[in-house]
Amino acid sequence: MRKTILKLSALALAGLLAACAGSVDPSDAYKGESPHEIYQKGKEALKDKSYAEAIKRFEALDVQYPLGAETENAQFYLIYAYYQKEEFTLAAAAADRFIRLHPDYPHVDYAYFMRGLANYYQNMGFIERVFTIDLAKRDLAQIRKSYYDFSELVQRYPGSQYAPAAHQYMIYLRNIMADNELHVAQYYYDRKAYVAAVNRASDLVAHYQGAPAVQGGLVMMVKSYHQLGMKQNEDEALRVLRYNYPDATVKM
Repeated sequence: MRKTILKLSALALAGLLAACAGSVDPSDAYKGESPHEIYQKGKEALKDKSYAEAIKRFEALDVQYPLGAETENAQFYLIYAYYQKEEFTLAAAAADRFIRLHPDYPHVDYAYFMRGLANYYQNMGFIERVFTIDLAKRDLAQIRKSYYDFSELVQRYPGSQYAPAAHQYMIYLRNIMADNELHVAQYYYDRKAYVAAVNRASDLVAHYQGAPAVQGGLVMMVKSYHQLGMKQNEDEALRVLRYNYPDATVKM
C-alpha cells in the first residue's frame, strides 16, 4: 500500500512539473498570429473540445489585445472553456469579471447562469460529482453563493432562457440549506442544548417554507419544547405540525 501511494505521488509530481514546464506566459503566446487568427483558432479549439488550447488562446488575446474587437467575445467563451475543463474557480471568476466589464452584453444572462453553476461545483471533487452524497453536511459557503447567483439571474432577467433552469437550481439549493439547518438543530438536540435546537428549528420553519425539511423542523420544535417543559409552546408547535402534516409522528 505504501509503495502504491509513493508511486502515485511520484506520478502526480511528474505531471505537475510537466505542466509547469509546458506553461506559456499569455503575453508571449501566439506572437506571430493576428488577433483574428488567435480568436478564430480559439473558437475552433473550443468546438473541437480542446479546452486547454482554447483557454490559452483566449487568455493570450485578452492579455495582448485587451481592447480588441474580438476580445470581448473571447472573454465570454473563456467562461465556458474553464467550466468544461472543470476549472470551476476560474470559470466563476471569469463570469464575475465579464458581468462587471460587460453588463450590457447581449448574452450576459448566460454569464450569470454559468457563475451559479461554477460556484456550485467548486470544492466538489470527482467522487461528490459522480456519486450521491448528502451535501447538507458539507460547508455550504459555495452552495449559498450559487443560490444567490441564480437568484440574481432570475430577478434581473426573468425572461431569460436560463431563468427556468436557474429557478429549479434555486429550489434544489434551498432544500439543501434547509436540510443543513435541520442537521444543526439535531446536533444541538443530541447534546441536550434544547434552546439552541428550538431556535435553529424555528429559523428553518420561518425561512424555508415549502422545503421538505420543514416537517422535521416542526418535529424538532415539539421535542425541544417538551424537553424544556414549555407545554404551551409544545402544544402550539404540535398544532401547526398536525395541520400541515396530518400523518407526521413525534417520538420523544
